[in-house]
Amino acid sequence: MPTLAQRPCIPCRGGVEPLTREQCARYLAEVSDWQLDATAHCIKRRFQFRDYRTALAFANAVSVLAEEVWHHPELALGWGFCDVSLTTRKIGGLHESDFVMAARIDALASGPLDSAWLPPLPPPKRTKP
Repeated sequence: MPTLAQRPCIPCRGGVEPLTREQCARYLAEVSDWQLDATAHCIKRRFQFRDYRTALAFANAVSVLAEEVWHHPELALGWGFCDVSLTTRKIGGLHESDFVMAARIDALASGPLDSAWLPPLPPPKRTKP
């Protein structure tokens, strides 16, 4: 059976029930760094980085992935971190695709996050002599 990261991330069209807490627990075994919220409607993870630009590069990489698979997490960016939250709004809870996306985001975090994910820095300001 393919891992979560290898499964297709199929957009939920509604008409299905959200996963139960017990169903979520099985998926969480594969994405163990993610936390299920108290209502079992959302999974969250904080990714830590060495600086702001690396966290920004990660957020940009996640944004590209989100557009590719049409599954958009909530991102909160700060110095050295990016918080990611996943839920399927159409069903008001979690779907298998949330866990597939979590596994793919984990894979992004374990890979190189280079300047390809960043806009260029502005030129340094000149100081008057």
